[in-house]
Amino acid sequence: MDSIGRFVRLLKQSPSGSVFNPWWQLDKQNDIDRSAPAIRRKHLRAYLHKRLGKVQLVVIGEALGYRGGHFSGIPMTSERILLGKKRDAGIVPEHVFSSIKPLRTSKSRICPSGFSEPTATIVWGTLLRLGLKPEQFALWNAFPWHSFNPHRGLLSNRMPTKKERSAGLSVLEDFLDLFPCNEIVALGNVAASQLEALDVDTHRVRHPASGGAKLFRQQIARIVHQTN
Repeated sequence: MDSIGRFVRLLKQSPSGSVFNPWWQLDKQNDIDRSAPAIRRKHLRAYLHKRLGKVQLVVIGEALGYRGGHFSGIPMTSERILLGKKRDAGIVPEHVFSSIKPLRTSKSRICPSGFSEPTATIVWGTLLRLGLKPEQFALWNAFPWHSFNPHRGLLSNRMPTKKERSAGLSVLEDFLDLFPCNEIVALGNVAASQLEALDVDTHRVRHPASGGAKLFRQQIARIVHQTN
């Protein structure tokens, strides 16, 4: 638990500018109240603790999204997953963590059912259908914070700049130290370039967004079958 605590504290050092830090910053417009960052830290700690010493596959995405980790506190995981509203996709809150009760952090008037992220649903659903136990895989992002478009506000996403991605390298390295395994998957080009910068051997697969879901499922299935 000390290693997880240190890791979560490391996330406090996010870049300035159009970057939101969900674990240490309050989204005054969209958060339910001032407890939101603390709730997201609890979510993240519970998620990491469930997987400590058990991970066989790590999947690294690009950056935290406003429909996912911005409000859930967990990469590639939406509020709707935590609230039990993705059971039809084969995903239940206990897959993410079971040691605490998950809570929403977004205002219900903004998104009554909680935010849903297509990538989160596809990645979780695919890995579970392939027979992996939820504690056997860990999801993270090459840029761990939420980079948003300053002209569109916090409910938007943008690709992190090269300078911002450099700021995320030490966090990515610490995450891989926390969950050592032989099978590391890069979800898209940004993740692949970050892992290459750390000289980490990876499988590069298609990001499921923008019509890439079918190819992602095919490519990740081959990796999982080889692992097993």
